Amino acid sequence: MKRVVVTGIGAISPLGHDWATVEARLKSCRNAVQVMEDWKIYEGLNTLVGVPAAPFELPQPAYNRKATRSMGRVALMATRASEVALADAGLLGDPLVKSGRMGISYGSSSGTPANMGDFGRMIVEKTVEGISATTYIRMMAHTAAVNIGVFFGITGRIVTTTSACTSSSQGIGYAYEMIQSGRQVAMLAGGAEELDATEAAVFDTLFATSVKHNESPELTPRPFDANRDGLVLGEGACTFVLEEYEHAKARGARIYAEIIGFGTNSDGQHVTHPNADTMAIAMRLALDDAKLAPSDIVYVNAHGTSTDQGDVAETQATHSVFGNQVAISSLKSYMGHTLGACGSLEAWMSIQMMRTGWFAPTLNLESVDPRCGDLDYITGTGRQIETDVVMSNNFAFGGINTSLIFRRWPD
Repeated sequence: MKRVVVTGIGAISPLGHDWATVEARLKSCRNAVQVMEDWKIYEGLNTLVGVPAAPFELPQPAYNRKATRSMGRVALMATRASEVALADAGLLGDPLVKSGRMGISYGSSSGTPANMGDFGRMIVEKTVEGISATTYIRMMAHTAAVNIGVFFGITGRIVTTTSACTSSSQGIGYAYEMIQSGRQVAMLAGGAEELDATEAAVFDTLFATSVKHNESPELTPRPFDANRDGLVLGEGACTFVLEEYEHAKARGARIYAEIIGFGTNSDGQHVTHPNADTMAIAMRLALDDAKLAPSDIVYVNAHGTSTDQGDVAETQATHSVFGNQVAISSLKSYMGHTLGACGSLEAWMSIQMMRTGWFAPTLNLESVDPRCGDLDYITGTGRQIETDVVMSNNFAFGGINTSLIFRRWPD
């Protein structure tokens, strides 16, 4: 089996778009949650907090009207993040990109919600007014992957991972397996999501959103805390360039980390109720793939959504695999739940924290819910940890579970 390394990363996040900016925000121990003023017009919407991506630019003339007419915000963020990742890897404009030896494994929970609304208006008002030749392209679930492919002329395999909160972690995992098996030399992998009131409404109807802090956004979300009241939605995009190691070595590429383990499975029981047993199995699958013992993992980046059932199931599963010695924290306490983007954004930040030796705390964690697993929860101002491996976990509606393990690459 071939080795797979990370040679480029591009991101658009609520905390910033480069590691220096993101690291500074993490060390400030301030989240980016804000009151969404434009959500106040929706009658019955209980949550009013969200986490938009930090402002970003689309360089001209590359992102002209013709090039972007099939892109909603989610596809624009995904494409821009992919462009940055290719440049970071030294592959932007390289013949490899269009050779058929590079593919895409990318996902989001959905396409652009506003364009779904255009078809919804058709059903309600019995008119096709507002629907154009590109409306469906912007709204379709695989809009990010397809638009990335067209923008860069990528002719290799496309894997579209639309699996809600595991869209981008599955994107990375399936890309890893694609290269590992020799079917592609390189892959663009990750995911994206745009923030929209309709997505907030999805979780609102499940009583899963934070509603107690609509006037004090800095106090939510509160992963694992006894007084947590639900998740806060965010947005962003993150793309990894994954590459077969020998190919990366031959061209003198800089390497961030090696992917050494991936586990994914499904609960097979309930669409929205998480299952600790199958979550634990996903982690063990990743450990087996990496040929590691549980004791080799000293830090786990948690999914940590701040939901009542999710936090309990996840932490109980983590405890069942690692006992109470493993350190754990949730980056969603800083940037909310970025849904289709969270797996890749959190994996990126986990790799960088491993490289620097400092790991961010879970913000707003004052009193661990006694129902949560007995773990070493990182709080306060973070912690110095020297480790060569990190695990990043994500769990999605539908009972889809993922676990990724990355190994530090010697500087």
